[in-house]
Amino acid sequence: MDRLPSSDPADAPALADPPAPAARLAALAAALADETRAAICMTLLEGRAWTAGELARITGVAPSTVSGHLTRLLDAGICVTERQGRHSYVRIADAATARLVDELASYAVPGRDAAHAVPVVSAPDPLARARTCYDHFAGRLGMAVTDAMESRDLLLTEAVFALTGSGLDWCRRAGVDVTGAGRRPLASSCLDWTERRRHLGGLVGARLCARALEDAWVVRPEGGGRGLLVTAAGEKAFGELLGITPRAWS
Repeated sequence: MDRLPSSDPADAPALADPPAPAARLAALAAALADETRAAICMTLLEGRAWTAGELARITGVAPSTVSGHLTRLLDAGICVTERQGRHSYVRIADAATARLVDELASYAVPGRDAAHAVPVVSAPDPLARARTCYDHFAGRLGMAVTDAMESRDLLLTEAVFALTGSGLDWCRRAGVDVTGAGRRPLASSCLDWTERRRHLGGLVGARLCARALEDAWVVRPEGGGRGLLVTAAGEKAFGELLGITPRAWS
């Protein structure tokens, strides 16, 4: 199992008075002033999360060495860790941090116009295309739904996932019942193990998936399992409700 240093504020030692602004800027610059740490950040710019072991292989350094570099990045607030199942993953802390790192990389490398891309570890189809994660969509279909809801201002994904007022109206129009939530949040994020990005969970994710199964927008493949197949009715529904096409999950 890959072990990552914790980024939970509760695990951090008590701090004295915060350092002066110049000292904080110098500390941030120092955290990035290493080729391996820079390579880690450029790998994470694509928006996916990786384990410490994977980052060690990508950057070509020993796992113990990459762990030390991750500690520096976590302490500087550039990266955070996230647990999913038995594994811990590391990702860029937020969109503002990603923009900062991306702008620095573009300044240092003239003509650079895209984030450094690293292939995701492959997963068998149809699980990578569409599947359930507990009771909500995952895989490329889950990410397509999440991205479409974000782009249409139905869902906020910057930090904690949250449904907007427009998102609540959309749920009513789409026939997604979000009453009776109890203690379950309307929207929550869940790290996708094939896409390595956060997809929509919570009550909205569960009720949307239940509606799709009930109305045969998606069906289980022969033999069962977590994989999903999007039907012709589903292609039409996802297109009308969120403007996504089969290309998004194929």
